[in-house]
Amino acid sequence: MFRVIVSGKFGDLDETGRAAVLAASEVGFTERGAFTHDGTLSAFTFRCQVPAGPDDGEHDATRRALAALDAYSQAYDVLRVAVTDMRDIKMRRRPAR
Repeated sequence: MFRVIVSGKFGDLDETGRAAVLAASEVGFTERGAFTHDGTLSAFTFRCQVPAGPDDGEHDATRRALAALDAYSQAYDVLRVAVTDMRDIKMRRRPAR
């Protein structure tokens, strides 16, 4: 599993676009993707969770996250992309008491 964060800015959003972004505003990661944004809806952060195949890398995850962002059919410019491969995350367990 990859978690991808895309930071960007929107082009001109019409009322339908504004409604779509507001409806997808969440804080967590989802496969469909979720937005956080500034009050004017010009700058945004898009969080997307992407399934990982055994040979998938960051480039594949970025491509799939941008495809999820494209599904909202809004013009945008990407400023930054951050990818975390959750397969590399180690969980530390608390020692038993």
